[in-house]
Amino acid sequence: MRITGGVWASRRIAGPPKSAPVRPTPDALREQAFAVLGLRLAGAGFLDLFAGTGVNSLEALSRGAALAVLVERSPSAAALIRRNFAALAVRDGAWELAARDVRPALAALAARGRSFEIAWCDPPFASWRDGPAALVQAREGGVLAPGSEVVLEAPPRVDPAVPGFEVVRELRGAFLLRVM
Repeated sequence: MRITGGVWASRRIAGPPKSAPVRPTPDALREQAFAVLGLRLAGAGFLDLFAGTGVNSLEALSRGAALAVLVERSPSAAALIRRNFAALAVRDGAWELAARDVRPALAALAARGRSFEIAWCDPPFASWRDGPAALVQAREGGVLAPGSEVVLEAPPRVDPAVPGFEVVRELRGAFLLRVM
């Protein structure tokens, strides 16, 4: 896996072992999505739900996001995220990791009054509906405000409809959504 743009362009990071249940975001999808997000990343808060390797947050930070908050419940994936951020010497304060299930993590962010302009949601395909449910919770809790944009990775032939969100664009294996 590699970072596709920004200050860490072409830098490689560690991926999960082949036996791990983590499904990393393909480089081509990441490159397309971040090209679409473009200048909106500058100074933005970036929320990474079901963060896996952390590559999407690293990409966002590399392209100018001010802060990335990663949510990942798997202890081995959380450890991989820490290793990848350490390998790139990402500065303290630019990121935080909530190593817990997405629902309580979102509740804690809402209780702290945290809000994000951009989010990435890559739920495990075996429990894909957890992703849209998390996005609804984030919108209802104010973690994603009206106008925020979300890249939602999805299995083939899935309906991307999420209450309170509109589909802005279809990407390679994902949808760009906007909070209404």
